[in-house]
Amino acid sequence: MSAYERREQLIRVGRHLFAEQSIDTLSVEEIASAAKVSKPIIYEHFGGKEGLYAVVVDRELQTLSESLNDFFTHHPTSERQTMERGVLTFLTYVEEHNEGFHVLLRDSPSTDPTGSLNTLLMTVSVQVEKMLDESFKRAKLPTKGAPYYANMIVGLTVFSAQLWADNPHISKEELAAYIVNMAWYGMRGIDAKPQLYFEGKEAEARRAKEQKEEQKQQAREHKRALKEAKQEARQAAKRHSNHGDDALEASPNAAADADGSADLDTAAPNPADSNTSVDPGIDIDPEVEEAFHDLDTDDENHN
Repeated sequence: MSAYERREQLIRVGRHLFAEQSIDTLSVEEIASAAKVSKPIIYEHFGGKEGLYAVVVDRELQTLSESLNDFFTHHPTSERQTMERGVLTFLTYVEEHNEGFHVLLRDSPSTDPTGSLNTLLMTVSVQVEKMLDESFKRAKLPTKGAPYYANMIVGLTVFSAQLWADNPHISKEELAAYIVNMAWYGMRGIDAKPQLYFEGKEAEARRAKEQKEEQKQQAREHKRALKEAKQEARQAAKRHSNHGDDALEASPNAAADADGSADLDTAAPNPADSNTSVDPGIDIDPEVEEAFHDLDTDDENHN
């Protein structure tokens, strides 16, 4: 076996082992045993396990970078097709270089932004941001959220790919469809000024304002109902008065009936004179009093 072939063999063995174990737990003896060589061979080619690990990581980064650079250089003009191809480009790398992808994940935990894969993904996010920036401008949307949306799309793709790499129960195309479905329709429904509806200070202030408006509306409806009741009482009183006049003309004891009617009028309160103010038992915001004031003014003008 030539020196080149031996080196390539050690890289393949190292990639397989580093995908399963961290560099801290893997020993030179284990690498040599898996490659069926002596320890000095490892030191001869790479200077130790750290050198082998660095070569494996660099090679995987180069492979992934070349795929992504080709995508960004020759991506379609259609936004939907661009998203589909971009997701499939990344998933194809994961499918064809599963062990290499796991090595990169181990080298770049999510808590370490300086890891090799995370550094590459930040570069990818910048490219996605540029594409979103152009799209937002065409749609006349604010572009300040583009960096965050770009990171969301990249994160969605990478973490979904990580789950799929460990449990490939669906096809690459099906996973790509899931990712694109969420990302595409999420982006299509973007608000120019997104806001929280149930949590946060702005949501609480908006809810308080809505409750106050609702209280005002309820007060107006209550006042309107009282006003209608007052109008009905007036009409009833008028009908009662007309009926009394007719009865006086028809009755042989008109005078006595008139006296009785007078007593009845004195004893029974006129519904038209009833107070139409709000029930004192109702506790409302002071600002709601404006609704009653407006209706009282209308009522006085009517009278």
